[in-house]
Amino acid sequence: MDKLIVEGGRPLRGEVRVSGAKNAALPLMAAAILAGGPLKLTNLPDLGDLKTMGRLLTFMGGQVDLGQGARREALLDLTQLNKPEAPHELVKTMRASALVLGPLLARVGRARVSLPGGCAIGVRPIDLHLKALRAMGAVFDLSGGDIVARAPEGGLKGAEIRFETVTVTGTENLMMAAVLAKGRTVIANAAREPEVVDTGRALLAMGAKIEGLGTGTIIIEGVDFLSGATYEVTPDRIEAGTLLAAVALAGGEITLRGFPHEALATVVAKLKETGLIITPIGPDLVAKAPEVLEAADITTQPYPGFPTDMQAQFMAMMTPARGTSVITETIFENRFMHVGELRRLGADIALEGRTAVVRGVSQLSGAPMTASDLRASASLVLASLAAKGLSQIHRVYHLDRGYEGLDRKLVALGASIQRVKA
Repeated sequence: MDKLIVEGGRPLRGEVRVSGAKNAALPLMAAAILAGGPLKLTNLPDLGDLKTMGRLLTFMGGQVDLGQGARREALLDLTQLNKPEAPHELVKTMRASALVLGPLLARVGRARVSLPGGCAIGVRPIDLHLKALRAMGAVFDLSGGDIVARAPEGGLKGAEIRFETVTVTGTENLMMAAVLAKGRTVIANAAREPEVVDTGRALLAMGAKIEGLGTGTIIIEGVDFLSGATYEVTPDRIEAGTLLAAVALAGGEITLRGFPHEALATVVAKLKETGLIITPIGPDLVAKAPEVLEAADITTQPYPGFPTDMQAQFMAMMTPARGTSVITETIFENRFMHVGELRRLGADIALEGRTAVVRGVSQLSGAPMTASDLRASASLVLASLAAKGLSQIHRVYHLDRGYEGLDRKLVALGASIQRVKA
């Protein structure tokens, strides 16, 4: 198991390209189940969760080549799908295993999917997915920790579905189920995240009929067949935001190539409040750290609000900021596990239910820390960049699940980070 050793106090300078988005690539890979031909995905990041999904699709009978090198291309051919199953041993580390449920029911009318795993950041119930699929005629049993599902005779049927709460994976799952269903499906209170839009655009390229992407109501007319296609994965807005937070903490000036401007507008506006100097230049962006970071408040919300996946990184930014910031988490009830570790660096953070009050300190000091989840890992790395002395971050396998070589990118920008076997 790897750990990172970070020596703080080194400003970041240079340029870096934003990788493809994990949270877009996973549903796009699941969409290959629906295609009657090969699906080529370009700009696919090199991440642990995507390799897990690749192994799962191979297990189902698919021919999967995830490609190599920068901005790599993946070729996914599921035309010979013969095992509509997602066994526990393959998907126990990955929340996104639920994303194959809708496509399998639409394609072959049956599925056996292990209940999802992933980060322990709170309850992320799959019951919203199941309730919606039931409205389309699916029936479910629970057996040995697996969801055993069947579509009705003649296949899934279009329905009017309203999610009780906004769910990103639920919206993606239902879109993929509905594109091959009989008739019209209306998804109300749909997620508007850029990754949902990316999934919908890929399905359109495959021949689906979808309206309302990026709004709270998505309308889908089922078709009989989807073809293969070529589609480029959108840049990772959370990686881009993480890199902005990194230069804010470490100091210096960096250029982000291929920056997802529209998708990160809310985060950029909030970072400007802290004093970060941000200049868009065409498809790129230049970020320069201020002399002193200023405190700012955030409340996480569904898109286009401030993303929960940037909450931990923003909190790390606020630990040395001037003043007091209030951070409220409304999406996941257990997403403050990084607080105790940030305190080890000397951060002054008080928890009050789902709210964290961060009082900026003049100096953070290096310390050993243990990562609890994906975004917490990133926050500990970022805070270490601003800390005096050496920090050790254990269990960074979480980091590798969602970031394509974040430590390597930071090193290329001038950070002092060493990866060693723990």
